Amino acid sequence: MARMYARRRGTAGSVRPYRKEAPEWSNTDAAEIEKIIVELRKDGMSSSQIGLALRDKYGVPDVKLATGKRVNEILREKGLESEIPEDLRNLMQKALGLRKHLAENKKDVHNARQLQITESKVRRLGRYYVKSGLMPKGWTYKPETAEILLSR
Repeated sequence: MARMYARRRGTAGSVRPYRKEAPEWSNTDAAEIEKIIVELRKDGMSSSQIGLALRDKYGVPDVKLATGKRVNEILREKGLESEIPEDLRNLMQKALGLRKHLAENKKDVHNARQLQITESKVRRLGRYYVKSGLMPKGWTYKPETAEILLSR
């Protein structure tokens, strides 16, 4: 299948091996892993950064296999979930950076197009999160208020 904003096909990527249980060499103490996740979140890490830290420093290849829950589910239970989902936040930060760049470089048409594409992704993802109940009803992306939302 072709990509949405490019006239080319996608490239194949590596896929993790299918497993039903954690490997025997991994750290599988669920209570300890949840405690580490809470500590890392309080240090200001996002859920993807927490997953990388658990993999690289603590020997947990897959949090769901070890605990039965995903990182976001654990954070939601502990009341540490962020207001804006991480993927939406990253896209909003990218759009904000593009806007700042275009304020200085008005004739940069390639980045103007990239800003259009990024903001349409933000709007589409925002609609999905509103429908699924993760964002409040009536939430819409406004470039003027994006910086205020991201600063929280």
